[in-house]
Amino acid sequence: MRKRKKVYSCGLEAALAVIGGKWKFLILWTLSNGGARRFGELRRAVTGISEKMLIQELKELELDGIVSRKDFKEVPPRVEYSITPFGAELAIATRPLCEWGTRHIRRIGSLPTQIAAE
Repeated sequence: MRKRKKVYSCGLEAALAVIGGKWKFLILWTLSNGGARRFGELRRAVTGISEKMLIQELKELELDGIVSRKDFKEVPPRVEYSITPFGAELAIATRPLCEWGTRHIRRIGSLPTQIAAE
């Protein structure tokens, strides 16, 4: 696990430090619902992510102990990513948030994306 120098004021702040941002959450969700995935499968499953960003986010998730990486040492290269038990516990904790979003997806989708300046 990567060492963080920050002292967190609450558990939510610590959790967000691990899965903060749009992509890590979606990568976590994808791996928790589909088992081990190859890089290309993850790239297709996480719609809109660039290859560079996926590589960066996977490295950070691996350093934080959320994702494990298995290199098969083959030619052509074959690597699989899977969720660790630590990551699976985090995925369980995020389920209620995903369920809330699913229940309210239409309402959220119709909200203005920007508040007009007065």
